[in-house]
Amino acid sequence: MPQPTTIRDCMRVRPLTIRPGESLVHAVEIILENRLTGITVTDEDGVVVGILSELDCLEATLTAIYNDGDPAYTTVGDAMTPVVETCKPGDSIVEVAKGMLDSRQRRRPVIEDGKLVGQVSTGNILWALIEHSRRKMREQGR
Repeated sequence: MPQPTTIRDCMRVRPLTIRPGESLVHAVEIILENRLTGITVTDEDGVVVGILSELDCLEATLTAIYNDGDPAYTTVGDAMTPVVETCKPGDSIVEVAKGMLDSRQRRRPVIEDGKLVGQVSTGNILWALIEHSRRKMREQGR
């Protein structure tokens, strides 16, 4: 079956980012206000250093409370997951999706020439795959 599209066709361009030294509380506010499932963490030079997911935030908050601490003193860098996998705009969404399933990673920074150019999530890829299927069905008159 031909590849339906590339990451470039379904990624979120110019995703929101946050720095590792920011407060976890501030990060959670951004995630909730923007209805995100996670946010890309970049250093001062814009280089991707991690991903902060809702689950990372929940775990760090519970850990802080359990240890009689205050989540306000937890930083993004303390809670984030260091980036293990990234992808490029021209990568096949099928190959990236397979990698996401293998790693159980729901989002990936999209890197081009060493710089963050977007972010792709499982939802973005699922949408692109379903759109591909719908187009094929319309072409076949179904």
